[in-house]
Amino acid sequence: FAERETLAPFRSLLVSERLILASRSAARRAMLTDAGVSFGLEDAGVDEDAIKASLKGVDASTLAVELAQAKALAVSRRDPDVWVLGADQTLAFDGGLVSKARSLDEARVRLTAMRGRSHQLHSGAALAFNGSVVWSGVNTVQMRMRDFSDTFLDAYLKAEGEALLACVGSYRLEGLGSQLFAAVEGDYFTVLGLPLWPVLEELRRAGVLTA
Repeated sequence: FAERETLAPFRSLLVSERLILASRSAARRAMLTDAGVSFGLEDAGVDEDAIKASLKGVDASTLAVELAQAKALAVSRRDPDVWVLGADQTLAFDGGLVSKARSLDEARVRLTAMRGRSHQLHSGAALAFNGSVVWSGVNTVQMRMRDFSDTFLDAYLKAEGEALLACVGSYRLEGLGSQLFAAVEGDYFTVLGLPLWPVLEELRRAGVLTA
């Protein structure tokens, strides 16, 4: 597993000794850091493909929560004396589940298919302590892409490059990807990959943050 990294030296709002984020998502790290939450990082090391295969047939929203729980539990069982936050995001489009693109060519095909149409992003989160999940939740956002031109798509893929392969929808709304969309219905933090306000509320309820 990756070496644990401590982030966010701002600690005045932190009550418990440690909170671990079981995710390597830069967007999730930034959200928690900007919210004044002190935390460390630990790679959960779960086999996401195996989990998805074992849960074949479940809806995308449920899958997001199941993956978040698996990540939180994996780290909590190794280190039961800390609070562990797991998170994951799924994308539902045209009746199916969309995974991360494996190449820019695949990203191009996917974005072309979603052009001018709507899809749903589900951001799940789970909090674990002492090897058990104590809370989990999910938020959903409706995303409608505009009918962008092939010229814009080419420029977008060239500008963003292989960083898009780490994004489930082959876009980052906080970057040039915002120009792919005509409308977004829902919470902005959920688009970025974490239902932040429910997570912060649960951290307060659990005593991880001051109320």
